[in-house]
Amino acid sequence: IITNLKTFAYLYRLFFKFMKKSILFLSFLALLSCDKSKQEMTNTTNDNIAESNVHLVEMNSQQISEIITPKQNDTIYITNFFATVCGPCMHEIPFFKEKMEELNGEKVKFTFISVDRPKDWSIAVNQFAKESGLAKNIVLFNTEQIPADFFTKHFETWNGASIPFTLITKGNQRIETIGMMRKQDLSDKI
Repeated sequence: IITNLKTFAYLYRLFFKFMKKSILFLSFLALLSCDKSKQEMTNTTNDNIAESNVHLVEMNSQQISEIITPKQNDTIYITNFFATVCGPCMHEIPFFKEKMEELNGEKVKFTFISVDRPKDWSIAVNQFAKESGLAKNIVLFNTEQIPADFFTKHFETWNGASIPFTLITKGNQRIETIGMMRKQDLSDKI
């Protein structure tokens, strides 16, 4: 019995040494493959982001001022301040797109000014620009870096506290709309 117990104990230790080494080896292989998968996934994700990026232009407050300053011509300028995280903004954008298509070839210029946080520009705004087909009409505006008098200097009713905000100008005529517009509202104001 003692011999059998010694043999059993020896085999028991030998078995667990083998198992321990096997587990360590398998764990190492698992970590190695996870790292490789993570690398491949990161490369794929980066490639997809690079492929999906559109070129959006960041403008400072002076450049935005130039966009919203009335021009003495017969073109209608429609400027919409929006953010991708703003439900009412995203709800009204299709109305603007329809109106853009309807007025294609007319003297009407649409500009969408994103006031999203800069950290959201590369993914959320970029994705929206691509999916909506509005990339050439969207500019990025970092509202964290604007002069204190920007809103009072350029707008009669808007203090920058809420979006969406739409400014429609033609010569010296201007219409300011705070809040979401319905399709008919937009048509009436244009």
